[in-house]
This record gives sequence, C-alpha cells and structure tokens, in this order.
Amino acid sequence: MPKSLTKIWLGGLKRLFAIQTEHARATLKRTGKRPATKSATRPAATVAKPSAKVRKTTTRDVPQRGARESRVRPRAAAWASGSWTRSFHSAPAAPGSLVNHLQYGLYLPAGKPVKQAPLVVMLHGCQQSIDEFAEGTRMNLLADRYGFAVVYPEQSKHAHSHRCWHWYDDTDRAGRAEARAVVSLVDALVEAHGFDPERVYVAGISAGAGLTSLLALHFPEHFAAVALHSGPALGEAHSGITAMDVMRRGTRQDPVALVDAVADVTTYPGMPAIIIQGEADHVVASINAEQLTEQFLRLNGIVDAQGVRKVGDVKEDRKATVTTRDYTRGGRRVVRLCRVQGLGHAWSGGDDAVPFHSSKGPDASSLLWDFFRHQRRTEAARPARRATDGARQRAS
Repeated sequence: MPKSLTKIWLGGLKRLFAIQTEHARATLKRTGKRPATKSATRPAATVAKPSAKVRKTTTRDVPQRGARESRVRPRAAAWASGSWTRSFHSAPAAPGSLVNHLQYGLYLPAGKPVKQAPLVVMLHGCQQSIDEFAEGTRMNLLADRYGFAVVYPEQSKHAHSHRCWHWYDDTDRAGRAEARAVVSLVDALVEAHGFDPERVYVAGISAGAGLTSLLALHFPEHFAAVALHSGPALGEAHSGITAMDVMRRGTRQDPVALVDAVADVTTYPGMPAIIIQGEADHVVASINAEQLTEQFLRLNGIVDAQGVRKVGDVKEDRKATVTTRDYTRGGRRVVRLCRVQGLGHAWSGGDDAVPFHSSKGPDASSLLWDFFRHQRRTEAARPARRATDGARQRAS
C-alpha cells in the first residue's frame, strides 16, 4: 500500500509539472514573453543597514505588477514593484515578560529615495495577517506612486489567538505595551533608513484603530496624523466584555469627558485625524465614529469640555455613497469624518477577494494618504508632550 500511494503522489506531481511547462510554452509562443514566476522579479530597492534593534530575517524581491491574481477577478499586485522585508524588532519587554519580539513587514517603493521619505504605519484588525492587510488595502501601490514607505506591525498569536491588539486594556502589560513596541519599532526604522521623523503616520482598522487611538493619546510626538477605520471610541472599555459593549453600542459615558479623564488637553500637542466608518457595520456600530470624532475634536482643542465648538469651521459634503464632514482651523483640515453607505466591517474600496475588505465605497487608502500628506509633526509641538507626561505623573 505505501508504494502504491507514493507512485500515485509522484504521478500527480509529474502531471502538475507537465501542465505548468505546457502553459509556460503556450504563453511564450503567444506573447513572446516569459510568464511571471517567483524568480521573475525586479531588483529590490536599496535598503539601508538596520540598527542593532531591528533584526533582519528574510528579504525577497516583489513580483512585478500583475503577477498576483485573485480567484475572483484580476487585481493590481499587492506588492507593486518595490521590496518587501519580513523581520522582527526587539522592543522593550513588558512587565512580567523577558522578551518582546514584534514581527513586521516593511515595504520600500521602487525607484524612490528612502532618505527623508514619509512612513505610514498600518495596524491590522483581528483575524488578519499583515500580508492580507497589504493585499486588501493596496497601500503599497500608493507607496510606489507617491514615494513613501509602509510598515505593517503584526500581532503575535501568542499574545492573542485571533491576532487582536489589546486596545481596550490600556496598561503596561497589554495595550500600552503594544503601543510602546510599535513606537520603538518606528523609532528604530526612522534611525536605520533615514525616514522623515516629522512625517510618520499611523492607520488602523477595528482593533488596529483602537491601538492607533492609544498611540495618538500616549505618544503624539511620534506621529503627524492618524487614521481610524471602523474603530471603537476610546476611554470606556477596560476588558474584553466592556470592549464588546462599546463596539456594539458606543460609549455610555460622554465621549469628551472620557478624553478629559485620560489626557491633559491644555498641554496635549494635538493630533489630526481622519475617521472612516461603514454605516452597515454590525461589528463596530457607526455611533463609534461620531464619538471618536468628538474625542479628536477635543484633543485638537476645537471643542470645549461640553463638546461645544469654540474655534474653526465645519463643512459637510454629501455624495451618492459617502458623507464627508471636515473640521478646519485657520483654513487647515484637522479632523475629517467619512461615513460610507452600505459598507460593513471592511476596508472601504479595498479588494473584496481578501477578508475584511470591500469594493464598496471610496478607496480608503487614497483618502487617508490625501489627508496624511498635508500634515507634519514639527519639533515645536514636541516639548508639550513632556509637560503632559509630567502632569500625568503628578496626577498618578
């Protein structure tokens, strides 16, 4: 019996090779070009030597555009034409743990200078890998077009079986430690590759949006702007059970009061934010987007403690599938809310062949980059963060 099974397996393998060979010959005869394979790749972009804290494991060149296809329909290559590096970063260990290795993927655009390039941090949601997130959002295609780098931190299954970030547990053992690990990774990459420290942006979906809020709240000096897609309101959830309650119903407390309880708004340096939400989302209720908008208006000093707008202007634009509301100050867009009709719990305008991405709605990746590229974190805003830290330490 073992011999017969081996023969069957080998026979099937031979037939598979024969089919692939015949397909390659037919393609060459028809087009005069060899079909794209794993070895048919463009040269990787030049990568600066990483710092001691960023340990490189594997680097592979990226297939040319069109090399990857969806089973549903052709799609633009997720990896575009630059270089994709999978590695891990040794972040500061959280209390109670000896090591904290953060896996990540780094995309560098082809033919663009790396030094002083912007960096976009992409935080996936639950049950997602960074490969799926890159494929579904197509963010790397935009990186090739506009010349910015993209890093995708990945939550470990050892930390959470569904790869969820602990956005609701804002302690040094969980969510705060994860946020600090992301900051440590970003700092190491900026130092190693020479990215522009004034143009570092962070975006996340669902649990990734929750962690993005923690980064904005506790480490604003590191980021110029944030994007929250299908994200929960911050400040009320402190456990898995309360997190589910916030996701389904929004906060039961006043969202502005929740911000004032965790941040000293008078010394907070501000954080421009774009918030995107599907109106048909049954995982994170759309009221969360309205509450997040209020919270970031407060963090940016646009509303007072009662939620009443005290500075700036507001403009609303309604189109067929999306309603956009912009809050501006001094002619500069500070907070933007985009509500997409018919969109569920998925990345708007993404590749719907990948879970948690939908072709419905505007391209969220383009929306957030259009928002990001007008924002910059200057050195002048950073000393305010130290004052905030001091106030919190005194309060504790």
